[in-house]
Amino acid sequence: MSKSNYSQPPRVPTLNLKRLKTYPLRSRHSKVDTTEFAKPWTRGGSFSSFVKTLPDILAGRSFRAVVEAIVRARRRGRPVIAGMGAHVTKVGLNPILIALMRKGVITALAMNGAVIIHDFELAYLGQTSEEVEAEIDSGRFGMAEDTGRILNEAIGTGWKSGLGIGAAVGHYIRTHPRMFPHRRHSVLATGAQLGLPVTVHVAIGTDIIHMHPHANGAAIGEGSLRDFRTLAAVVSGMEGGVYLNLGSAVLLPEVFLKTVTLGRNLGHALKRITTVNMDFLSHYRPLTNVVKRPTQKGGQGYALTGHHELMVPLLAAAVLEGLRR
Repeated sequence: MSKSNYSQPPRVPTLNLKRLKTYPLRSRHSKVDTTEFAKPWTRGGSFSSFVKTLPDILAGRSFRAVVEAIVRARRRGRPVIAGMGAHVTKVGLNPILIALMRKGVITALAMNGAVIIHDFELAYLGQTSEEVEAEIDSGRFGMAEDTGRILNEAIGTGWKSGLGIGAAVGHYIRTHPRMFPHRRHSVLATGAQLGLPVTVHVAIGTDIIHMHPHANGAAIGEGSLRDFRTLAAVVSGMEGGVYLNLGSAVLLPEVFLKTVTLGRNLGHALKRITTVNMDFLSHYRPLTNVVKRPTQKGGQGYALTGHHELMVPLLAAAVLEGLRR
């Protein structure tokens, strides 16, 4: 077959750009302005000066807005509630949280069931976090006898006294000082000492202590329900306050959303609230149930993405500097 038999592709005419409509650059809205740029660091400056050097763009703007919201809330006597997953404790941030509790910045703390395990082990032994991959094949994962027995005893004892899980474990650590030589690192014990609401929200079967024979479903379930109602009471009074979700991808965002709707159902408007999700990944539930849905009636939601071991100390320092001013 000769080449002449091939069909030629149709020619597409080019656009005539002579009549293109343009406009002066000065008349256009621009999203970035040099006045918002970062400023180079000057050696010997203060931490508050460092915060001012951050660009007033995207996360830099959000970070400063979150700091201002927390400072404003505490100056006006409004609550700052921190909800947390276990990763925050596992990367060594309990001392930062405890300092914020003692200085009156964090006024209430909510956590999932994994947090109390690591908090307990830190207070008990000064160490925590096992190698799951190394233990799962042998069936040893989660089988530390002390953790299962003592924590379930603390929950059961507190349950009989009418306490939720958070207060039960915190009180147990405080009243057994010889058993817990490292209790200064416990957010639960600190909450009990300061009289702050510390609540624990459990899904049965998610925590290693549920595998132990000492686990009491009635105590765990009733204790967690008491804590849910305590947190709902705290959230109902957070008008003008702040809720921080620190590293809980599912459970705490779901719990928080329910406490918000309970408060509004009972007549608390919650129109001026600030919600913040802080995690090293963006997940659907925190962005939806913490940042967006609770603030669609009023208020503002923020997402700060980054490693907890960097972001939480930075936020804490900026807030303390702001309160000092």
